[in-house]
Amino acid sequence: MKILVINSGSSSLKYQLFDMPSETPLCVGLVDRIGLQNSVLTHNVQRDGQQLVFRVDVPIPDHKAALLKVTDLLTDSEAGVLDRLDEVAAIGHRVVHGGEEFSSTTLVTAAVRASIEELISLAPLHNPPNLLGIEVAQDLFPNARQVAVFDTAYHQTMPARAYRYAVPRELYPQQGIRAYGFHGTSHQYVTQRAISYLGRPKSKLISIHLGNGCSITAVQDGKSVDHSMGLGPMGGLVMGTRCGDIDPSVIFHLIREKGFSVKEVNDLFNKKSGLLGLCGYSDMRDVKNAIAEGNEEAKLAYELYAYRIKKYIGSYAAVLNGLDALIFTAGVGENDPDMREAVCTSMDFLGIRLDNEKNHAAGQGIREIQADASSVKILVVPTNEELEIGLQTYHLVSSEQAAG
Repeated sequence: MKILVINSGSSSLKYQLFDMPSETPLCVGLVDRIGLQNSVLTHNVQRDGQQLVFRVDVPIPDHKAALLKVTDLLTDSEAGVLDRLDEVAAIGHRVVHGGEEFSSTTLVTAAVRASIEELISLAPLHNPPNLLGIEVAQDLFPNARQVAVFDTAYHQTMPARAYRYAVPRELYPQQGIRAYGFHGTSHQYVTQRAISYLGRPKSKLISIHLGNGCSITAVQDGKSVDHSMGLGPMGGLVMGTRCGDIDPSVIFHLIREKGFSVKEVNDLFNKKSGLLGLCGYSDMRDVKNAIAEGNEEAKLAYELYAYRIKKYIGSYAAVLNGLDALIFTAGVGENDPDMREAVCTSMDFLGIRLDNEKNHAAGQGIREIQADASSVKILVVPTNEELEIGLQTYHLVSSEQAAG
């Protein structure tokens, strides 16, 4: 069964085509800078043991034009991996916010689309392009099953003591004010891989997803029991441009005393804060280059980023009443040994001891980087959100077909 996975962002569209159930990736691609003159489409194909890379540099005005370019490449005589588009049986879509309504992967219907639209107020930066990707795919793949995989679904196992806020109780049923959690497909993927690797279904894990967006999850026996993000994907850890946890008094001070509008505060905390706000760089690689050049603001940003992670590890170890393994994943988590060292240093009281040689050694797949004396495993687990979306889509469609 051919499963196409689409991850539609505000100005980008990531995709992968899988042959299921073998989990074989037939192609992977990215359409970047949608809506700009310097749009670019990069399309990677595995063929005869070699990776072929195709690049298209043309203005791509919108997501429909982007997906049209992708469909052209999928069936192209040179770059293609399909004879016909109707070979695609289903399309799995990443949707960031599913609220409380969606606790599992769901076939897209008119009612589901309407619910995703209603949730835009909770994820205004993410749900609109996610919904647009669904609508465009329905036009271009009318015979394929459309499936929504929600970032928030994995965290629906959190208990009320973890997801409720200490605000007037009517705000929860009337306005949906609670913590929902995000990066669920990534946390689910890496924790399942870690549990399988360790051979311990009954385990206490902390999953640390560090990219441009960052989050951390306490996982008990494979289920999310607490998570750093809340109503929207802005709270918790320090991120590329997002502030993470902040005293709400700062918001009122900026509005009341400094004349900021609500939109200006939202833009400030979502797009101008985090690493970018602290030192002028949102990409961790740029931050580290600046540190090497003696930039003290970059050094502080790096330390603050690691410090916030350490605080969450301590609190989640308390929530779990112990810890079997730490998991580092995503761009920074997988590729920055210095950050892993900064996080794990001076954590001996929790039994966390890093082996610096293992930490800096290159490797593929799941890697253990703890010292022999460490009572807690420290794992680097490469994430693959697209594969997780593909797997969930395949299992849902297969179950539907088996049922009749």
